[in-house]
Amino acid sequence: MKKIVLSTLAALTIYGVSATAEDIKFYKDTNGQVFITAAEGRVAINLEEAGKVLNSVEEPKKKELPKKVADRDLLDRFHFKADLRLRYENKESEYSDGTEKKVNQNRYRLRLVSAIDLTDDLKFDAGMRSGYANPTSGNQTFLDDKNLNDYFFQSLRFNILGFTYASGNSTLKVGRQPYLMYRPIKSQLIWDNDISLDGLNYQYKDDSNMITFGVNQTSLAEASVSKDEVYLYLAQYVRTTKLENSTLKLGAGFYYYDGVKGNTSLYNSNKGSSMGNTMVDATGQQVTKNGVFANDYHIAEGFAELNFKDVFGKPFSVAAEVAYNTAASDKNFGYDLAFKLGKAKDVGDWQLKYSYTDLQADAVLGAHSDSDNFGGGTAARGHAIRTKYKFGKKTYLAGTWFFNDRFASKDGQDGDTDYTRIQLDVILKF
Repeated sequence: MKKIVLSTLAALTIYGVSATAEDIKFYKDTNGQVFITAAEGRVAINLEEAGKVLNSVEEPKKKELPKKVADRDLLDRFHFKADLRLRYENKESEYSDGTEKKVNQNRYRLRLVSAIDLTDDLKFDAGMRSGYANPTSGNQTFLDDKNLNDYFFQSLRFNILGFTYASGNSTLKVGRQPYLMYRPIKSQLIWDNDISLDGLNYQYKDDSNMITFGVNQTSLAEASVSKDEVYLYLAQYVRTTKLENSTLKLGAGFYYYDGVKGNTSLYNSNKGSSMGNTMVDATGQQVTKNGVFANDYHIAEGFAELNFKDVFGKPFSVAAEVAYNTAASDKNFGYDLAFKLGKAKDVGDWQLKYSYTDLQADAVLGAHSDSDNFGGGTAARGHAIRTKYKFGKKTYLAGTWFFNDRFASKDGQDGDTDYTRIQLDVILKF
């Protein structure tokens, strides 16, 4: 349209020099566009009428640039968001010795996130989450012997506390911050959704490349109880390629933990527990509780994710991820296969995700992997089905079903354990 208008204006100028409005004929189609040539569906008009049409064309509005931080009011520099999740949960374990364990519980998760813009590129982040500083979960169980103060105040801990510097394609996070690593279809094979890291993490991201580096110390976490310090050095690269009808992401990462072997459990939430990883006592005998780690964790990661915009009228993704612990000689491999259909973006939208995970005991660090699947940690395999429906503008309904086989080493049994878990959620965002 813009080219047509400009051409017509030029023609008007040229013809206007040598002719009058009565002499010149222009042509208008059913959409109101003006042309200087006749064609089927175009009606002849004179110069005056053409000028009226052209004068009615509005110039596109220029997008207003956001105000610089220095020009904003103090309150405009603050940003807040929060969400509350209410959950009913059922867990059932059938052990190889014939015994069973069933748990029904009501839980909630409250998250409060804030940020203040210090400059155009620098901001200070602070966030709190329920769950008594559990690094992989903000869930708090409602118990009969607690009051509201125990739930909504004492339970809250800082899971975000640090600075973010973002300029161009680069982002630098310092302090306690959510992870920056990319996870295919939000896989939790290596990293739980709720993990925060304490340290220095950098990411470069453009349309085709994502590069992440980081140096962190797990013993800086509020819930840390390990007897020795543990450092985490991480690197990840993700390449995005646009295909004809889809987008392909290929990625590789390496996560080097220094100080795990011979150390005790890392966090208070899993104090004394192996979380599926191999632990031994003072005599070298394998134990499931109150031991020390038998291995270090130097985890190599590889994955592929293929995304389609429209399959049966909905977005569709499929992904595969593998993890291999180069510091362990046995039980050191894991993988995750998943697909996702739909996206709960607008009211009435829904999404469905299915994944199959097989995770050997020492493939990843159990204290940082999915805290829901398998009951948390490693040494298990099984299916997970996750659904979400956007019920209102800021309200979601969700359901998750886990059907797992926990390996004998995880529960200290002679055979595997049948483990099922159901979660039904109502999520409110503010």
